[in-house]
This record gives sequence, C-alpha cells and structure tokens, in this order.
Amino acid sequence: MLNRRARALFTRLFTPVAKVLLKAGVTPDAVTVFGTLGAVVSAAVLYPMGQLFWGTVAVTLFIFSDVVDGIMARLSGRSGSWGGFLDATLDRFADGVLFGSVAFWFFTGGGNPYIGAASLTCLVLGSVVSYARAKAESLGFSCNVGIAERAERILALLLLTGLTGLGLPEVYLLVTLVLLALASLVTIAQRIGTVHRQASLNAK
Repeated sequence: MLNRRARALFTRLFTPVAKVLLKAGVTPDAVTVFGTLGAVVSAAVLYPMGQLFWGTVAVTLFIFSDVVDGIMARLSGRSGSWGGFLDATLDRFADGVLFGSVAFWFFTGGGNPYIGAASLTCLVLGSVVSYARAKAESLGFSCNVGIAERAERILALLLLTGLTGLGLPEVYLLVTLVLLALASLVTIAQRIGTVHRQASLNAK
C-alpha cells in the first residue's frame, strides 16, 4: 500500500474533487466503475498499438479515481463491505488488462518476448498475492503483510512503461518486472508463513 504520507497528500489533493462530485449526485460506486473502465480501455487500446507513453498517461488519469472514490465513500458515510468488495474486484480486472496489454505489445509489435513473459509472470503472481490475502481473511486470519502491495506494483509498471515509451532502454522495464515478480514471490511466502503461524497457534 502507499505509505501514510502519500495517502495523506493524495487525500488533500483530491478531497475538493470528491466534494464536487458528491454535490453533483455522483456516487462512489459510479466513480469506481468509471475509473476502472477508463483505465481498462486506455490500456487495451493504446498499449497494443505501441503507445506506451500516452497509454500510461491515460491509465494514470483514470487510476486516480481509486483515490477519489475512497474519499467520497468516507465523506458520504458510505464506506462498507460492498464498496470494498466492488473496488477490490475491479482492481483485479484492471491489473489483468494492464499487465496483459503490456505483454501483448512486447510479444507482437514490441518484439521483446522476455518483457512479455515477465509481464505475464507479474500478472499471475500478483493475482496470487491478492488471492492469498482474500482467502486468509475469509478464513478469519490476518494477512496484511508483504513487500509487494498492489499500489507499488502498478506504480512501478506505469512509471517504467511510460519512460520506455519516451525512449528509456527496454532493459530497465525488464529488470523492473523481474524484480516485481521476485517481490511478489516473497510476499506470497510471507503471507503463507503468516497464516501458517496463526493456524498453528489456533490449533494449540
């Protein structure tokens, strides 16, 4: 997750926007859906065309809706299980399209299957990271640990993909994706270990 200072900064920046949307009758759920659809369409259309920089710009603009909808929910008193479920579910959908679209480009017109494979690996491992926490919490365990949270994974992908679109050598994107995959593996191990310890204590 983003650290507390970053969250506080974004909250200050986007609270006025959230207030305007609420006054206009827009719901947090509508912002969640709109932001996800915008990010998905931007990635699915622009990345496969090789527009890595502009694709990243478009996706980033829509990604900020993930901050706005949370602020709106808190201001309107609508924070709850439904909003959390919708947000988490659509996040998984967006992640799949983002990493998948980057992989598609580098498997095809981008001509770098190593980056394509690394992006798909990050997609699979990132899904396991999220699933491990969701499954653990559904069983009554606490599992909010790990070095590769979603925010960091998406930030790294967007930053390096955008810079690659501006001419940064592709090797930097490849190394970043490999490091993300390794960090995801570590996070999976951390979450398995955390749940195992809790289960062992409960069994005593």
